Amino acid sequence: MASAAEQLAANLNFGAFAKAEELKKRIWFTLGALLVYRLGTYIPIPGIDPIRFAEFFQQQQGGIGGMLDLFTGGAVGRMAIFALTIMPYISASIIIQLMTTVSPHLEQLKKEGEQGRKQINQYTRYGTVLLATLQGYGIAVGLESFAIDPGLFFRATTVITLVGGTIFLMWLGEQITARGVGNGISLIIFAGIVAELPAALVGTLELGREGALSPAIILLLMIMVVGIIAFIVFVERAQRRLLVQYPKRQVGQKMYGGDSSHLPLKLNTAGVIPPIFASSLLLLPTTAASFGGGQGPEWLNVITAWLAHGQPLYMALYAGLIIFFCFFYTAIVFNPDDTADNLKKYGGFIPGIRPGKRTAEYIDHVLTRLTVVGALYLTFVCLLPEVLISQYSIPFYFGGTSLLIVVNVTMDTVAQVQSHLLAHQYEGLIKKSKLRGARR
Repeated sequence: MASAAEQLAANLNFGAFAKAEELKKRIWFTLGALLVYRLGTYIPIPGIDPIRFAEFFQQQQGGIGGMLDLFTGGAVGRMAIFALTIMPYISASIIIQLMTTVSPHLEQLKKEGEQGRKQINQYTRYGTVLLATLQGYGIAVGLESFAIDPGLFFRATTVITLVGGTIFLMWLGEQITARGVGNGISLIIFAGIVAELPAALVGTLELGREGALSPAIILLLMIMVVGIIAFIVFVERAQRRLLVQYPKRQVGQKMYGGDSSHLPLKLNTAGVIPPIFASSLLLLPTTAASFGGGQGPEWLNVITAWLAHGQPLYMALYAGLIIFFCFFYTAIVFNPDDTADNLKKYGGFIPGIRPGKRTAEYIDHVLTRLTVVGALYLTFVCLLPEVLISQYSIPFYFGGTSLLIVVNVTMDTVAQVQSHLLAHQYEGLIKKSKLRGARR
């Protein structure tokens, strides 16, 4: 039998959406913030010759520049003020999460609840500024060959502009999370990818018109994209629910407890982090060789040839790194010992498993098996489009990583919209019940 929440969710319609004024304000705020972000991707860094840089960037589409351009919505290709986008913030967040496992201070903050979370967020902001400064200086040095007036002033201006753009996007993402709908950081990356999808689609169709791609290949690509999206939705919603039982207790004349709930374990706990990390590491040799203009050491050119898209070594390392980061990141974000301790603290237990250490071992066993399936799923989703990208020069935007990000962010945002509608309907039901009580 369906629960009251499920029955309420089934009754959601456009009429309920039209009445939810607070939700509409949040959506308009989110769209306005994303529009500001998109406008910023067209404002170039001062002092750069845009024509010379555009010609150079066209030659780097297969390196890390092409991948960064994917996540920035074309800001890297235009060398806009948002060229660093929100990537330093993501890197800083991951570094801080890693440090919570080795630093007793950060581990204690993590356990302190809301106050500890605010302090960790502050550390993340400091780390973002530091990483953005280092990356900005590296970009400034690399851009001097395209500068109209190179020198110390150009470097300082470029660093300040790039760091300022990243800090503004970090603030904008936090505002979207607090006053809008969905996760602000994820939506900024999502907006960058989606904004370039029409151009990627037009480019693919243009290849078909020119005869570089056959119509059958284009049709197969579209079917594959739809199929992969459906597969991603199915797997991302898949959960392994562990039954948790709470014992009965007597307080005076009344009996309390005896309820049961579920501990949901996602099939893909790591999300899109593994493919992003794996791609970045494998594209580093290609990018280094491209900046050297092919004049680098012989060993670097050999490695670059071996790690070209579609090569067996590239595919093997890509799959291996995805699997490694799946297990690594899952171990960081989910601690079975903490989960078992929390269950024991509140009197919960898994039927047939002793509370404490045995429960932690059981959860870790189940999570390991789920992570194996999740890693294989990510490997399949990322490698299949990679073959087409290498063989038929299909844009990055049709790759597995971009599809994963788009589908995941869309599902999370829709879930938040639904929760806002549910809250609005609950408020309406409460008001009606109060009115009925007053009439009596």
